[in-house]
Amino acid sequence: MTERFRPGDRVRTRAKNPEGHTRLPRYLCNCAGTIEAVHGTYPLPDHRALGVSLESCKKETLYTVVFDSHEVWRERANEPLTVSADLWDSYLEPERAR
Repeated sequence: MTERFRPGDRVRTRAKNPEGHTRLPRYLCNCAGTIEAVHGTYPLPDHRALGVSLESCKKETLYTVVFDSHEVWRERANEPLTVSADLWDSYLEPERAR
């Protein structure tokens, strides 16, 4: 599997609210950020939580994504900080100009 994103690419987390296990924190849903690092391809934990064997588990690229605190917490953010999260490929889409 080739990586869809590279360091410096702008992405947006999907605005999904799935039932069951996911490693996408709810507070990061529908937030724009920047790819900081690409970590390679690994078994998707969401599938492992459903009991799928390691050998049969879907594999995806894992990225570190950096978000501005104002993007995450909107008007409640009171300092110019960043939030970093390691997120799986299926949680991300390219950021589109608004």
